[in-house]
Amino acid sequence: MSLPDLLLLAVAGFAAGGMNALAGGGTFFSFPALLAAGLPPVTANATNAVALWPASLAGAWAARASLRPLGRYLLPLLLAGLAGGLLGGLLLLAGGDDVFRVLIPWLLLAATALFAASPWLGRWLAARRKVSEHPPHTPLSLGAHIGVSIYGGYFGAGMGILQLAAFSIEGHPLARANALKNLISAVIYSIATLTFVIAGRVSWYELAILLTGATIGGYAGGALGEKLPPALLRSFVILVGSGMTLYYFWSTYFSA
Repeated sequence: MSLPDLLLLAVAGFAAGGMNALAGGGTFFSFPALLAAGLPPVTANATNAVALWPASLAGAWAARASLRPLGRYLLPLLLAGLAGGLLGGLLLLAGGDDVFRVLIPWLLLAATALFAASPWLGRWLAARRKVSEHPPHTPLSLGAHIGVSIYGGYFGAGMGILQLAAFSIEGHPLARANALKNLISAVIYSIATLTFVIAGRVSWYELAILLTGATIGGYAGGALGEKLPPALLRSFVILVGSGMTLYYFWSTYFSA
């Protein structure tokens, strides 16, 4: 790896960790950087997913107090996350680099749109939410969770927003919906990470650089969290996501 690529990954990891701690959207920095460093698309996505795995586990552990009273209610959700995450990871591997390369701009567009719409989506859901202590599992709700999990195993950016919406629509209070989102994200990233590692699609050297930068960036982002305007941070992430989306549409479909 050249020195410019090493610096690019370190800076991208720092930015991704910092933005995830502040406003979310770190994938818009880390995933394109892995592509720019020369990794094939599937390997870049797999490496990025593994880089996000420790944070997902930490989020699930932090939410354990809210989840413990749910007991067996969690089992169908865990199975949906496990099955969907595994299927999404296998679809990524089966499709290969050529298929994933064509889908990259569309996936980035979807993730950017979800991130941009999340405040309005949250308010819309809050106005229509009928809070229930234990909303019943239905084939439709479990099917929705499996679909979100497949998306998460395949790509992942914006998955948390989709999960939060699904749990809120079911009737979970916001705090519990967020805890459930953290738990199921951890399940999806865990099974996807295992799938990618077994398939040999993780680039460990790039991963180590990205994780180092993300760890430092996460600490810096946490320290700055109360000093920077959230609206400014969200605007910056949306700007980066939009720029990346336009670039990959151009490079995929219009460049010679």
